[in-house]
Amino acid sequence: MLTLKFGGTSVGNADAIAQTASVISQTKVSDPRVVVVTSAMSGVTDMLVHSARAAAAGQRQPYLDAREALFEKHMAAARQLLASAEELREYEQYIEEQVRFFARLCSSIHVLGELTPRGLDVVSGLGERMSAPLLAAALRTRGESAAWVDATEIIVTDDHFGEAAPLLVPTCARVQSRLIPMLDSGITPIVTGFIGATENGIPTTLGRGGSDFSAAILGSCLDADEVQIWTDVNGILTADPRIVPEARTLRQLSYNEAAELAYFGAKVVHPKTMLPAVERNIPIRILNTFDPDGPSTLITNQPVRNGLVKAISAIRDLTLMNVEGRGMMGVPGIAARTFRAVADVKANVLMISQASSEQSICFVVPSRRSDQVQRALEKEFEREIALHDIDRVRPVHHVAIIAVVGSGMRGTPGIAGRLFSALGDAGVNVIALAQGSSESNISMVVARNDLETAVRAIHRAFFQNKRIPTPQLV
Repeated sequence: MLTLKFGGTSVGNADAIAQTASVISQTKVSDPRVVVVTSAMSGVTDMLVHSARAAAAGQRQPYLDAREALFEKHMAAARQLLASAEELREYEQYIEEQVRFFARLCSSIHVLGELTPRGLDVVSGLGERMSAPLLAAALRTRGESAAWVDATEIIVTDDHFGEAAPLLVPTCARVQSRLIPMLDSGITPIVTGFIGATENGIPTTLGRGGSDFSAAILGSCLDADEVQIWTDVNGILTADPRIVPEARTLRQLSYNEAAELAYFGAKVVHPKTMLPAVERNIPIRILNTFDPDGPSTLITNQPVRNGLVKAISAIRDLTLMNVEGRGMMGVPGIAARTFRAVADVKANVLMISQASSEQSICFVVPSRRSDQVQRALEKEFEREIALHDIDRVRPVHHVAIIAVVGSGMRGTPGIAGRLFSALGDAGVNVIALAQGSSESNISMVVARNDLETAVRAIHRAFFQNKRIPTPQLV
């Protein structure tokens, strides 16, 4: 059994949906037991969220315009895809109901002047409820037996709105009860990604990468042979092709390597997606909807410990925060207080580096949170700054993190030397450095303006004129 997830570009318009339906049909030839998870059509979730926020700010026109745009976007695709007049009429009635519901929600938000996380989850999850019935109807037009399933009926979560966590025991009970009879009857379930509901039925969303996460959850509950993430690129590449045009597809990665790349900016798969798969040892494959026979990446629990750099990833729009002072030496609790202050303002720390002399701690946060973090640290260390035990809290803006990923790099002589020689030859200064004990990641902070130069230099050093060897598993 396979779980297939299709992203927004794979259902972005009529041609894309037709191609997705073709991929599903072809997949079912080799394995008829297929569960499909779909995202919203590309751009729809952003439109929904923008409209709801505008309504909370007192604006009516954005959601009124969005109501019409959503109807036309989905119906334009439906008119091209659905040959049956009855299918088309039923879908049109359904979409009319959905956009009216959307407009009522936004009207209520406008009247209240407030958009709660709970309300935002209801609005932002509507896109998947519009796309899933269309994809199911498109499959039926091809002669397949398919029906859409609202994930709020089967994926049970906590009430952490905006980034809810699945409750796997009740979720798996509902998934098996609902989907296995459909599969046994030859019906392909088309499940809405990204969304779930609390045990009381209150809609939630699973956060960024939520549709991938949905697919992994369903795959885990159904003990799938493989979870397939269908997107618009040929698997995971050695670097961002917008920076390195010669980047190539990685045939295989470990769960840990893929999670490191995803955490540090690679958008093909989200780290949370790996969790259910790791627990059940289910492989994840990344494929291209628009090039189904092209190269793909297989992610498994078997690391290829050849000591080679596998890929380079990067995160932009960051700030490096420095807490500095000679009075920090030997004083217990400085690090704990630093990160407690950061946690209190709910800022995400992406990388940490500390001098062995204990005279400074530096860490990286998103730039949009840097002012808030700086104020929190200055308040926390107000006394130490006044006594000059801590000289200052110094932000370095406009930086980026580059992560060089590959299992077993730390135990391979020469990796760091080649890395820093490449950066030195390119004239790139490394501002801060960190390496995890997992041996699969060397992370460095560079100036934002040096990011592209650095990534290209590293890629040349490790990949130019070199064939990626066939993996030898150990």
